[in-house]
Amino acid sequence: MQVAGKVVVVTGGGNGIGQALCEAFHEAGAAKVVVVDLDGERARAVAASVDGVAFTCDVGREADILHVITETERQFGPIALFCSNAGIGGGFDPLTVNAGGTSDEPWQKSWAIHVMAHVYAARHLVPLMQARGGGYFLNTISAAGLLSQVGSPAYSTTKHAAVGFAENLAISHRAHGIKVSILCPQGVDTNMLKSIPKGPQSGDGDLTPQQVAADALAGIEAETFLILPHRQVLDYMRKKTENYDRWIGGMAKIQAKMREEFGGK
Repeated sequence: MQVAGKVVVVTGGGNGIGQALCEAFHEAGAAKVVVVDLDGERARAVAASVDGVAFTCDVGREADILHVITETERQFGPIALFCSNAGIGGGFDPLTVNAGGTSDEPWQKSWAIHVMAHVYAARHLVPLMQARGGGYFLNTISAAGLLSQVGSPAYSTTKHAAVGFAENLAISHRAHGIKVSILCPQGVDTNMLKSIPKGPQSGDGDLTPQQVAADALAGIEAETFLILPHRQVLDYMRKKTENYDRWIGGMAKIQAKMREEFGGK
């Protein structure tokens, strides 16, 4: 899909990958870039830089997502591309004393933002896109959804669920002209990455948000389901499926090294 002349929505658009996506879509000639973020001030600043419009939105609330979709279509026309990009990095513990954690809070927050936000966007946009013959979803997930994330069971689990939903979205609505891409980078030089302990996600080098956005745009233009800014992730996926036990063992060694490094036992 070409974004030129299209209305595009980007959640989590106030900084990081989301901001870079907004800038890339604007440069590619999008008719209107809708910048959505929990931080309304940041959303407005990015929108001003791309001749866009801003919405303050908690993507974990269905009513907020519906408001963004309804108002965007009312004011600017059909949404051709919806980028469900917002994410959080909470719940990271390099020691991981118990994978089940000690409370439901990090699980509930991660589930709402990493899974249900994608579900809400599809719930309200699929009927509109289907009626007009098609549309596009770009869901920013993470290589953690394909591999795993040492130090955060909640992050890893919900990112896996996001991959599963995106697969179902693509399968269920391919016949309706609706396309789906998932963006799955490893380390990206963003505020979220800086807020968590160093781990294997940065072992292959951190990319800039601009590079990730450029790869995302290229993937959308090619209508590729799996977009991997870190190309080596594909090899890691192959190794995981070729010998799952060996892969688990290798990841466990990384976990043990992190425990040692951060003072665990």
